[in-house]
Amino acid sequence: MAAGEVTIADDSGIEAADLGGAPGIYSARYAGEGASDEVNLAKLLREVDGAGGGRRAAYVCAIALIDEGGHEYVFEARCEGTLLREGRGSGGFGYDPAFVPDETGPNDQRTFSELSTAEKHAISHRGKAARMLARHLGLEAEAAP
Repeated sequence: MAAGEVTIADDSGIEAADLGGAPGIYSARYAGEGASDEVNLAKLLREVDGAGGGRRAAYVCAIALIDEGGHEYVFEARCEGTLLREGRGSGGFGYDPAFVPDETGPNDQRTFSELSTAEKHAISHRGKAARMLARHLGLEAEAAP
């Protein structure tokens, strides 16, 4: 990075509690390089089934910022939820068809794939982290869902 340049980077993934946080940073390539979303999801669900415990999971997003002065900031957010035994819904991508977020309430069993874009943005790990970054940058009003 050249001095005086602002740099922003992000990464996100899903963590299954009974798998010690896996797949984590390997979420996009959990079943190997070039594996489809469907193959990655199938592997995660198979391994969670094999772990024999709960189905708790969380999406995690970290956004890193280096400002003009070289100061580093990391904004990390989570969306806690439960993994279904099989996927449902046509929206979203990746692990969304099997992830039921806690924040929609105990009587709402919709997956991330079944939520509207606005509903998902309001509670998602990425939406939360982006709003944290926006507040830091003084852009909060512009970043509100």
